[in-house]
Amino acid sequence: MHDKIWLSPPHLSGNELEFIDDAFQKNWVTSIGNNIDEFENDLRSFLGGNIEVCALNSATSAIHLALMLLGIGNEDEVLTSTFSFVASANPITYCNANPVFIDSEPETWNMCPVTLEEAIKDRLLQGKKIKAIIVVHLYGMPAKMDEILSIAEKYKIPVIEDAAESLGSRYKGKPCGGFGQFGIISFNGNKIITTSGGGTLICHSKEDKNKAIFLSTQARDDAPHYQHSSTGYNYRMSNIIAGIGRGQMKVLNDRIQARRGIHNFYTALFENIEGVDVFREPNEDFYSNHWLSAITINFEKTGKTREDLRFALLNDNIESRPLWKPLHLQPVFSNFPYYGRQTAENLFNSGLCLPSGSNLSIEHKERIARVLKDFFKHS
Repeated sequence: MHDKIWLSPPHLSGNELEFIDDAFQKNWVTSIGNNIDEFENDLRSFLGGNIEVCALNSATSAIHLALMLLGIGNEDEVLTSTFSFVASANPITYCNANPVFIDSEPETWNMCPVTLEEAIKDRLLQGKKIKAIIVVHLYGMPAKMDEILSIAEKYKIPVIEDAAESLGSRYKGKPCGGFGQFGIISFNGNKIITTSGGGTLICHSKEDKNKAIFLSTQARDDAPHYQHSSTGYNYRMSNIIAGIGRGQMKVLNDRIQARRGIHNFYTALFENIEGVDVFREPNEDFYSNHWLSAITINFEKTGKTREDLRFALLNDNIESRPLWKPLHLQPVFSNFPYYGRQTAENLFNSGLCLPSGSNLSIEHKERIARVLKDFFKHS
């Protein structure tokens, strides 16, 4: 059996140990230390603009804190992309609020602005309290932010930007993560850079960052003893984890270019295979980090399904994954509202994510190409 080719494995730089060792030498191994401050500064410099960055233990925690800072509570409604990982919606329920799922549009696979406004109008007619919009940049592809922000402004609804998968992506030249009132980035083990686990909350004021730090460190009041007047959480990133992040930041631009190169590899590979479309930017306004390269397969043209291909790859010990199953189809969210025309559902049924790691070797690319060419040569 060949060695395993993973979908999106961690890719360490070799710089991480320097910063981890520094944390041990200074005995700063918990949620205070120089690595946290410098990692936040590195991210702030990379993202640019008038932002503040709060390092946390996960992007899920960051979404939860963003909702808390917006005052989301019991029976409030939060409109969010249905085509996403479950972590985009779970924190809404942490706040005893209700998610409302919005379908995708076919160009970017992200939240459809037309459907978004239709949902807002209908929820308001029903007397519902819409308190936020969570928009996701799927697989690194920026959403249609001009349209979405225009609708949000029209109805005075704050936007949380789930940029968990899109560090390094840009919309009209502006980095993803800074468009909304709050932004989210993930450093999970499969992301474009990783701290093993971890995430950040992007804010636009020191006041919001300080509130986030307060809530993420158990909401301890300013007193010599342990006193708490608010419910807090244990969400702050550790100084050791932040050290891994500092090492990863040194190679971030290289990792972005590597992922984009893998996307180009698949684009060339499928150029002459009818019935297979590679997920790509619709025009020059969109710049994706191509965290994951994905395709859709037209069964009528190829006689093949995404599951046929997934098993063909698996037989050669190559990992691939179906696109996200829409959240409104997940059993845990089956009783919450959904607005759309089954675009996300159709994408889920026909789409597959292909190996996209920035450490994909030439030999691994050759294996993948061989399996794909053999699979489609009879279609």
